[in-house]
Amino acid sequence: MGSDSTQKFSLFALTAMVVGSMVGAGIFNLPGRFGAATGPFGAMIAWAIAGTGMYMLARVFQALAEKRPDIDSGVFAYAKAGFGNYMGFLSAFGYWLGSCLGNVFYWVLIGSTLGRFFPEIFGDGSSVTAIIVSLIGIWAFHFMILRGVEQAAFINTIVTVAKIVPIIVFILALIFAFNYAQFSENFFGGPGMPEKSLIAQVRDTMLITVFVFLGIEGASVYSRFAKERSDVGTATILGFVGVTGLMVAVTLLPYAVLPQSAIAAVQQPSLATVLEAVVGHWGAVFISIGVLVSVLGAYLAWSLICAEVLFAAAKSDDMPKLFAAQNGNRVPANALWLTNIVVSLFVISTYWSRDAFNFMLDMTSVTALLPYLLVAGYGVLLARSGVGYETTPDERGRDQVFASIAVVYTIIMFIAAGLKYVLLVAVLFVPGTILYFWARREQNLQLFNPTELIVFATTVVAGLIGAYGLLTGIITP
Repeated sequence: MGSDSTQKFSLFALTAMVVGSMVGAGIFNLPGRFGAATGPFGAMIAWAIAGTGMYMLARVFQALAEKRPDIDSGVFAYAKAGFGNYMGFLSAFGYWLGSCLGNVFYWVLIGSTLGRFFPEIFGDGSSVTAIIVSLIGIWAFHFMILRGVEQAAFINTIVTVAKIVPIIVFILALIFAFNYAQFSENFFGGPGMPEKSLIAQVRDTMLITVFVFLGIEGASVYSRFAKERSDVGTATILGFVGVTGLMVAVTLLPYAVLPQSAIAAVQQPSLATVLEAVVGHWGAVFISIGVLVSVLGAYLAWSLICAEVLFAAAKSDDMPKLFAAQNGNRVPANALWLTNIVVSLFVISTYWSRDAFNFMLDMTSVTALLPYLLVAGYGVLLARSGVGYETTPDERGRDQVFASIAVVYTIIMFIAAGLKYVLLVAVLFVPGTILYFWARREQNLQLFNPTELIVFATTVVAGLIGAYGLLTGIITP
């Protein structure tokens, strides 16, 4: 990906990587998804829970970057250090797979955005034409990235700045149009909405909050490229605070300009429809252009992260050595090829999905939860052990509290997701374990210890149940 002596990311570039990863598709869909689930009161509670949980997770990433500077490429490496080889593999594979699913979601959103203007051609983003356009885009990005990460990272930084502009315009327009009476009417749930308990309202927003926070670990994944190790933690916190402010504003302000029932019924990307209602048709066009720029920029960032995760896992013997190979531009070409082949297959599969848009969004969120849970768990173990805290022993208690709250938060997210998505993730994890077998055989190492064997057996059982549900129609994508 570049030698350490020739390629180093500044604090601004690392922060742009975090912001670029987080501000992608999700933020443009927040009004419609929240409007269908809850009013402003429930939304505030949801953001309080999600913001607290993800802030704690961000602090865990910051602490681990400072206390274990010897661990590079963060996410899966922390899981391996804390819980062993197989859990490290599941974390790496889950993070990579979730990133692939997220990239599929981006292309579905591009299709649905174009479908606003060409409904008969692109439909909801899963039509034949939309799939063909997506496949062309996937492989165009693939060959651009093969030319070198320096060029791709530079483009990401520029796109990150550019795509914030439509969101800022949206926020300013809705602030000027703010109607207190409308906001009050929607506050506990607007008229015409189904009766739902507050707990149910908050639960129904949880997976979307996970999705829009994905990318919080972007700086950690690229920690080995940081000019200063301390920049990794700083970039994570700066990106988190800035993006959270944008997401809360984008979620709450629409309640002050439209009835909740109208927000719930808007076409995605809902940001475009809401702005159109306030300023006219140009608002929908403006936001739609912003969506395309934003999503393509986020797709670039996540393609880089996908390849880097596979590459780093192969370098540490957690994936087959095949994926540690680099081309002449120091890009992990084999990792990139596998990533884009898998993304292409998932894009093709959306043709048979009843609601490809929300299904891919929710699958991405659930798949990311396991790596996050293991990172938080390792944060607890590290603070308890005292390793890395020799010069700052007073920080151990604080960091243990932060990590413990992050563990509780991710477990709650699993519960909120529901059994369906957990089983579907297991369906994907079972065949993925072939890569683990491959890597262990290459090194002539034992496959599992007793604890890992139990984890594997549990995953297989869950995967079989999920596969049975798919085949019988009990579970529908």
